[in-house]
Amino acid sequence: MPRRARVYLPGVPLHLIQRGNNRQACFFADEDYLVYLEWLKDYAVKTGCKVHGYTLMTNHVHLLLSSSHTDGAGALMKALGQLYVQYVNRTYRRSGTLWEGRFRSCLIQAETYLLTCQRYIELNPVRAGMVAHPAEYRWSSYAANAQGHEDRLLIPHLLYQRLGADNASRQAAYRELFRHALQPGLVDEIRQATNGNFALGDARFGEEISLMLGRRVVRGQAGRPSRVIAPASGELF
Repeated sequence: MPRRARVYLPGVPLHLIQRGNNRQACFFADEDYLVYLEWLKDYAVKTGCKVHGYTLMTNHVHLLLSSSHTDGAGALMKALGQLYVQYVNRTYRRSGTLWEGRFRSCLIQAETYLLTCQRYIELNPVRAGMVAHPAEYRWSSYAANAQGHEDRLLIPHLLYQRLGADNASRQAAYRELFRHALQPGLVDEIRQATNGNFALGDARFGEEISLMLGRRVVRGQAGRPSRVIAPASGELF
């Protein structure tokens, strides 16, 4: 069965994940994480992308970003992925592929899911049993978003900025979101949407994205497929 094409829309947030080949490690030392993050910052600027959140795990990467144009995320991941593979092969005297192949991604309905998805990304080390709290993990955006640590890579999304009138109040409100773990059903929903390259949002969001792109962007249901109905409002989100 052919893989589903990834879906992009300018300005619509995107959660993406790229895994090491056969789920093998892609980061081996602190320097590797630092190199990847520096190049991620550089190429995000070059490709018109804004990174809102991230977590670098030992064998995969989570990013939350938005792009000013349709091919921004693809161009970013292609350039970054190729450069980082060359770095790893040269540094560790290896050859061959490093990444699993195509990265997986999903468009996000910002008002409903953006901060939830950001929490999902930054809680990944906790779910993996590596740390008890996201603040204990060095290679994620939690320290910047929740504790105010400087991170020149990040450009906060408007919804994050609306959490408070100043940085201290935003960070306090953001920390409050982590008082409780994400519900398992919500974790599964994010995983399924990302792994399947589907849209993550409510039914209307899925219908509107499908209408704009001219193809289905939500998981299929058993039985006869439903017809995409044009939204009554001119507003997309």
